[in-house]
Amino acid sequence: MVLPDNIPADMEREINEKGGLESITLKIPSRELLNRIAKIHQALSDVIRLKIMFFLYEQRACVCLLRQITSLAYSKLSYHLKILRDIGLITYEKSGNYAIYSLTDFGKFCIENCIAASGDYRGEE
Repeated sequence: MVLPDNIPADMEREINEKGGLESITLKIPSRELLNRIAKIHQALSDVIRLKIMFFLYEQRACVCLLRQITSLAYSKLSYHLKILRDIGLITYEKSGNYAIYSLTDFGKFCIENCIAASGDYRGEE
């Protein structure tokens, strides 16, 4: 790939030191991976889903408990849980008539990174 003529000299030097424009663009994830990353961010961009995730970071829960902490109708809660399950942030196991939800390792990783990026959340409202 040829660099445009009108870029700053120091930027052109940086690009050349990194092997050129083509070398840099080869490091960009595939479209499939970029779509997955976008879906993860979309799932985490909703306050209700984040609330569910932070609760599950502290305590696994059945739907009735998640309904109580979110004040959502079962149908709306089910919608949010499906989004989090489909992207691999939460999982559930059956226990009798109950579905017990918990974070996946990936879900824990995401919440821990949210905490690290924004500070300790406990006690703040």
